[in-house]
Amino acid sequence: MTRKQTLLAALTLAVIVASGWVFFTPTPTFEQAKAATHSSEAVLLDRDGQVLQRLRLDKHRRMLEWTPLQEISPTLQQAVLVAEDKRFYRHTGIDLLAAGSALIDNLHRTRARGASTISMQLAKLLNEADYRTGQHNWSAKLRQIRLALSLELHWTKPQILEAYLNRVTFRGELVGIDAAARGLLAKGPNGLDNIDAAILASLIKSPGAARSRLAKRACATLQAMPASANISAKKQSCLDVEMRTALLPSRPFPIPGIDDAPHLARHLLTRNGQRLQSSVDASLQRFARNTLRTHLAQLTDQNVEDGAVIVLDNQRGEVLAYVGSSGDLSGAAEVDGVSALRQPGSTLKPFLYALAIDQGWLNASSVLDDSPLALTTPSGLYIPQDYDRHFQGAVSVRTALGASLNVPAIRTLTLLGVDPFLATLREAGLISLTRDADHYGFGLALGGAETTLLQLTNAYRVLANGGQWHAVSFVPTANPNTAAADKKPVFSPQASFIIGDILSDPGARTITFGLSSPLSTRTWAAVKTGTSKAMRDNWAIGYTDRYTVGVWVGNFSGAPMWDVSGITGAAPVWRDIVEYLHQSRHSQQPAAPVGLLHQKVRYQPAIEAPRQDWLMQRDNATQAHSNQTILINVTPASAMLIAPPDSAIIAPDPDIPQQRQALLLQSGGHGKSCLFLDDRPVAVCGKTKVLVPLPLPGKHRLTLTDTQGKLLDTHVFEVRGLNLPMKAN
Repeated sequence: MTRKQTLLAALTLAVIVASGWVFFTPTPTFEQAKAATHSSEAVLLDRDGQVLQRLRLDKHRRMLEWTPLQEISPTLQQAVLVAEDKRFYRHTGIDLLAAGSALIDNLHRTRARGASTISMQLAKLLNEADYRTGQHNWSAKLRQIRLALSLELHWTKPQILEAYLNRVTFRGELVGIDAAARGLLAKGPNGLDNIDAAILASLIKSPGAARSRLAKRACATLQAMPASANISAKKQSCLDVEMRTALLPSRPFPIPGIDDAPHLARHLLTRNGQRLQSSVDASLQRFARNTLRTHLAQLTDQNVEDGAVIVLDNQRGEVLAYVGSSGDLSGAAEVDGVSALRQPGSTLKPFLYALAIDQGWLNASSVLDDSPLALTTPSGLYIPQDYDRHFQGAVSVRTALGASLNVPAIRTLTLLGVDPFLATLREAGLISLTRDADHYGFGLALGGAETTLLQLTNAYRVLANGGQWHAVSFVPTANPNTAAADKKPVFSPQASFIIGDILSDPGARTITFGLSSPLSTRTWAAVKTGTSKAMRDNWAIGYTDRYTVGVWVGNFSGAPMWDVSGITGAAPVWRDIVEYLHQSRHSQQPAAPVGLLHQKVRYQPAIEAPRQDWLMQRDNATQAHSNQTILINVTPASAMLIAPPDSAIIAPDPDIPQQRQALLLQSGGHGKSCLFLDDRPVAVCGKTKVLVPLPLPGKHRLTLTDTQGKLLDTHVFEVRGLNLPMKAN
């Protein structure tokens, strides 16, 4: 074999080895590389695939979704080729001319000049190990060359350029052309002019370059851009480039995006690049958010700035709207009002009466006494008051619940016991009630506890579903029957129906809310409001035949609202959302379940007008209607002493001067009566409340008589002495 043949054979073998070295390089496909490029954001979609929220989860880099090459400005593409790889479309991964030129230049330079092609740079970006460690040794360079050649073999040139523009770092945390264009220039990648393109392309080589150096490089890039890119680019003054470079932000501009459900997104999205389809309806979400903000803007003079809304599908349990705050109206917009613990006020009363009906203590027409009441508790004397601080006397359960009277609710709780009521609330999903019954006491009937809007609204959904509880779902459910195993009974269908009938009855709430209020809708709906102590929370929660809607209004800071009632706070928002939900289909009142009687009732004396009312039929499982009238005799509550309670011990407050300490004496019931303390009258007959100076230490006797002197009630109480520290001699 001649020397020439030997060289040829060696060259052939080298080509074969090199080809195999390249051909068998593990190389991802274009689609694999695209799928592995994760945005720094996660995306929440609505039930129909519309984008609801973009949430940034990676705080170290900012990369948006992959941008196809056809959506990137051709001017930018050309500028990048000018700045980084002039012969991109003519080489096969390695630019030998550029490499040779760099080699010669580096013999005379103190700072080496590179000759990496776009394909080689992309190879480094795809090799996570080399990219993270920033290796520049020969082995790393050989790996880049090998992968670059393989990319040229398996990918098209447009695919290489597209992947490169989506993976390369431009400045600081900004990775990819979409994030760079929006973060530095507040433009989309398809709206870049020649100066924008020159500036962005010049950043690639040195992302941290100073503005002056960047301007010089961008000017050179602009002047080198061929006429095919934009012939007017060459006529642009470098002064324009310098001016625009000087205006680049020191920190990236906030990148605007769809911001319809930030709180739900933070609850559901967990990883970069995630795209999660939720059960939320985008149009309903936006309507609920805008309705809440519009109404709260009208309450700013009443010290109200926060609110939240949740809408549930009754059958499936899907969350259809989730508005966690009032947005820019709030001083704490990041707080999630749907999941925040707040006091529910009177919204717990429907569950109290449902339990009493199920246990046979009451029915809708039962009579309760709304008169002054004092209960001795481990924490002291408990004297509940009604919202308007007036008492109605004898009232039906329908009126007591519809008008949200407090004292009848407390009397009902004394029948049931706090423990059974607390257990029922937990069964209804109020899992935030973690303390024991002694901690909550009788105030639990009036919302003396903490729960969330989500828990409470889903508990109302129990009533809407005939007493059955099951969990909510944040994603679409393919089959509503799949939740059957999760269901558990809390109330009977009969008790649930009666409560819904009361809550949908405008006449039942008249004495407190009037006939015309935001609680009255054009479609059938059952609703209850609630206000916590000191007006810190206001609620409106109710349901139709298809949806359950919960609204909370207040202040995340805990500051009280000013003169905001149950019908001026949350109720108008609730009404507008309910009517939006049923604008094309009216809600229908549920059919009465088997086991109820629709009976005419009449009271003697006539504390309320005669009416048809629903009664539990406990001895017969068939539904029946009767023309017979049930006469309910109402016995007026006898006069009694309220405060101080019998056997009470009164301890003076050592921080209050003795001469300013006082004691409240109070009686209740019907008829004119007279108060006596230690056999001495303390007020004119007929006065039921009087404040007297604190009696001297010792036991005292409070008596109540009628105007003829007949003894009606007696309480004995003791006043403790004030233990003062001994004076030093």
